[in-house]
Amino acid sequence: MMQWISRTALAAMVALVPGAVLAQAFPSKPLKVVVGFAPGGNLDVTARILAESMSRSLGQPIVVENRPGAGGVIGSDLVARADPDGYTLVAATTATTIVSPLMVPNPPYTAANFASVGVMAVTPLMVEVPASSPYVDFKSFVAAVRAKPGAVSVAHSGNGTSNHIALLQIQDALKVKFNVVAYKGSGPALIDVVGGQVDSIVDQTSSSLALVKAGKLRPLAVGTRARLADLPGIPTLEEEGMKGFEAVTASVLLAPAKTPPAVLRVLNAALGKALADPVVGKKLQDLGAVLRPMSADDAERFMKDEEAKLTALARTGVLKPD
Repeated sequence: MMQWISRTALAAMVALVPGAVLAQAFPSKPLKVVVGFAPGGNLDVTARILAESMSRSLGQPIVVENRPGAGGVIGSDLVARADPDGYTLVAATTATTIVSPLMVPNPPYTAANFASVGVMAVTPLMVEVPASSPYVDFKSFVAAVRAKPGAVSVAHSGNGTSNHIALLQIQDALKVKFNVVAYKGSGPALIDVVGGQVDSIVDQTSSSLALVKAGKLRPLAVGTRARLADLPGIPTLEEEGMKGFEAVTASVLLAPAKTPPAVLRVLNAALGKALADPVVGKKLQDLGAVLRPMSADDAERFMKDEEAKLTALARTGVLKPD
């Protein structure tokens, strides 16, 4: 019996060695972070800020490679099919990795094709109206929607985006019906909202906060659990009665599925160190981001929770391709 226990213990120790050795050796060459969008966007800038800091911790260069197209699907698909060794990562959003596959038949990948490294940042979403709008607060806005179902128009930046998903989730939570207006990006949507052609919009702080500060947009509610430092007088959706509700765009760093956990922990530690750097934090906050560092395991649970919520939403039939 003692000999059997000894062999079992030895086998368990041997099973642990490869991961430990791999973690010690990783990384031994440059890494690549793929961004499925053109240079200069919020996700691209976030990835570049963090890659620069992470490369110093890891002792290897990190190259950020833009592979734009199909709303981020091309870049994500590239990483989904990459070797699961931790050297090829993707900076993505839940919309790219979870929503996009739910909107098309035979998707090139699903959320199961990725392993979480961590959450880079979250960008708050807001419900906003033109400065001239009769809706002075969220309650008056909701009252108008209830009084005339389908009459109050709400813009978003494109089908399948986090803005679109948040709009649908708000609609579902309130049990109301909006006149949903899809645009090709936040830019043209904001132009029409500021001009009064559309009644309201669900948009990210990164693209609309300047218009709020310029007095051209009026925020009615923010999607974060806590009020924003930049807008302390604006209530959260939770404060407005939507208990447990959150509407943010999560920027995540993912690896191909089956990447060894030991490697994910090394990458997560480098990401956590970058997020703890005050200089890095200030750069991200200037983009309108809220930092939410978490372990690789917690990030994986976060993604699983998002997948469950979004899959349930997709079953209602409201997610449709452009």
